[in-house]
Amino acid sequence: MVGPRLVGPHPRPRGRSGLLPSGDATVALVSVQSVDVPTADRWSLRGTWRVLVKELSAFGVVGGVSFVIDLAVFQFLITQTEISPVTAKLLAALVSTTTAFLGHRFWSFSHRSHTQLHRDYVRFAVVNGGTLVLSLAIVAFVRYPLGQEGALALQAANIFSIAIGTAIRFLVYRAWVFPARVEDGPVEGSRLSV
Repeated sequence: MVGPRLVGPHPRPRGRSGLLPSGDATVALVSVQSVDVPTADRWSLRGTWRVLVKELSAFGVVGGVSFVIDLAVFQFLITQTEISPVTAKLLAALVSTTTAFLGHRFWSFSHRSHTQLHRDYVRFAVVNGGTLVLSLAIVAFVRYPLGQEGALALQAANIFSIAIGTAIRFLVYRAWVFPARVEDGPVEGSRLSV
């Protein structure tokens, strides 16, 4: 394994603070290159992966809880009431969507940018409304054109619709509902004077 290698002129001695002696406006460029020396890009990439893993993990837990709530409410309504499967799906989705919003806003995407609570909820509702329409269409298609009335077939259609909706929601939540914070940094091309 090759050790660190200095590229460019050797750095001049620094004072106790680690800075170049005052009065010197030139800075010698030093680059350390090695396989086992992390670069800023590598640390940034690790940070990005950590955030993504955190988001996916929390999204999975919140989604799992919401999924169980959706299934339980849907199953209860189609077996214990006279409510139609489509209405049962609508009610189950409303209950699980509200649970999911609270979990995602205050846990999964808590580190991301937030506007006022009602704006976030409206965006969240729009995304979930779109995926709900997709879910309702899938359940309605299985129930009416295909003529399936059994709880197993309807639940399979429900699970399939939830899986598709989950992928869509994760991507849109990250991009639109809970976007990444924009940090004010140095403008591209600006230089710090010493």
